[in-house]
Amino acid sequence: MRCKIIYLLAFFSLLAVSCNEMDDGSHVDPITLNEKITGEWGLMNLKMVDEVAKTNKLEPSEQVLSTLFNYDNFRIKFNVDDNMVPTSYEVTGDVPPLFALSGYWKLSSDFQQSTGEPVRIYLYSDAQKTIKTDELRLTAVPGSNEEMELQLLRTSGGIAFVSYSFKLNAIN
Repeated sequence: MRCKIIYLLAFFSLLAVSCNEMDDGSHVDPITLNEKITGEWGLMNLKMVDEVAKTNKLEPSEQVLSTLFNYDNFRIKFNVDDNMVPTSYEVTGDVPPLFALSGYWKLSSDFQQSTGEPVRIYLYSDAQKTIKTDELRLTAVPGSNEEMELQLLRTSGGIAFVSYSFKLNAIN
């Protein structure tokens, strides 16, 4: 008799626990890279890397450009529409252009790649995004520190000869 009571209590306990429904909250869309990149960014550091010298282990292979040519007032602003879809970008400041100072942009992927490959920011001269002018690599994704790194790679015959690494911080 005592054993039956224990089984009945165990059965009702399991039944009571199984009736609880988990509430995981409301569904929200995941945060995209578009949301992390949108806004205005100021230059912290700009480094030019001689990729040929670096490959051949020749020094110097890097030069800091941030303090030269007025790059200290470099700003780039990435705009999005109401649906967080990339629209235009604009570079401000009295700086020599390393890429077009204004145009349109989109990402190669809305999310970071699991392969470790950097997401590419494609730059276009037209709003339809059919005439690509350049490509930036997103080498460090903005996070809680509100910093981002972009790389502009110049190639000839498919071989990289120079790259520019922009370390940026969010301007609020």
